[in-house]
Amino acid sequence: MTFRFCPQCASELAWIELPEDGGPKTRPRCPNCDFTHWNNPTPVLAAVVECVDREGQVLLARNAAWPMRFFGLITGFMEAGETPEEGIRREVFEETSLEALGATLIGVYDFQKKNQVLIAYHVPARGEVRLSPELTEYTLTPPEQLECWPQGTGQALAQWLRGRGIEPRWMPPRG
Repeated sequence: MTFRFCPQCASELAWIELPEDGGPKTRPRCPNCDFTHWNNPTPVLAAVVECVDREGQVLLARNAAWPMRFFGLITGFMEAGETPEEGIRREVFEETSLEALGATLIGVYDFQKKNQVLIAYHVPARGEVRLSPELTEYTLTPPEQLECWPQGTGQALAQWLRGRGIEPRWMPPRG
């Protein structure tokens, strides 16, 4: 989100450098009050959902907002007052109706294209898949048949596969 005007006093923001930033960092600041738009990355949770009652197949889903037919990990924003582990278990349930049986950290990845920090987990889960309206369809794929994508959560999927002794296969470049 970009701010053009100060949400505290409605003055137009200016690009101002202040010495207390610990170095030469110019940020949108209000010249009339103390507001600074920090534009820090947003934490996003991601899950490699392993369906333990479906021979360990991995659930990938297609987001309704995506224009292309791409299947990715279950993702969502952390809510105030919850831990990342609680958040990813909640997201898996909200988006798939699956019961998360645990959440093990895979890793943390920067996704600068969207100004996000991805916190990825392996989530073993069970139950009947019923997608939320955010998702249009899903696939269940054995881990050794998965293809990783080069950006964002694709790196987390590749790391999870390597942890299982599977060398990741990569999707061919688009275009």
